[in-house]
Amino acid sequence: MFDPFADLLNQREAIGFGNQAFRVVIIDRLLANEIIRANHYSKRVYSASTLHLGVYIDANMVGVLQYGFAMNPASADSVVAGTAMSEYLELNRMWLSDAAPRNSESRALAFSIRLIRRVRPTVKWIQSFADERCGLFGTVYQAAGFSYHGEHIGIFWELDGDFYHNSLVTNGKSGGPRAMAIRAGLDRATRHKLRQFRYLRFLKPRFAKGCRYPALPFPKPDYAP
Repeated sequence: MFDPFADLLNQREAIGFGNQAFRVVIIDRLLANEIIRANHYSKRVYSASTLHLGVYIDANMVGVLQYGFAMNPASADSVVAGTAMSEYLELNRMWLSDAAPRNSESRALAFSIRLIRRVRPTVKWIQSFADERCGLFGTVYQAAGFSYHGEHIGIFWELDGDFYHNSLVTNGKSGGPRAMAIRAGLDRATRHKLRQFRYLRFLKPRFAKGCRYPALPFPKPDYAP
């Protein structure tokens, strides 16, 4: 899908991928943030997201995907050697309505990747993490052609029904309202150790050469670390 209006060089910009029945389209950040706050299990947006996509079935928006930098934007080289900041994306947030047909998540991922190839041609690979709280250990990524590269334990604090990453407690440079809230209420908070499952999607097979984490068999719901 292209912008109907050409630029001065008679070129048209890609704005989406798919068709009227199912498509992924670039949308405004404010709209994407509003929908994520209202529907995503975290109820939080990520300020380092740079690409905001809406998932549409006919005229109805049924989902949002937000891509951008990792929590440590310069950490890409620690995942795939030689990766510059412009050469990767992380899927920061994804939400699809329960009204969307089965397999819509993996289909939306596949369409978004095809769009990324056009609008972010420097991107070599995409990373996402499946959170243990969501269950199923990332089956949606498995169905969308991602490879699995192991897990790590993330420390989270639960306070008054909200979850806070441990970095807000340990990073003295974090001075925002959420950091202040968890630090002030830490004596009432519950500490959780949650498994985070790393998935990668290489846009060309040769880009996997420098990966510092070997590909592993997919984890299953009865998998134990």
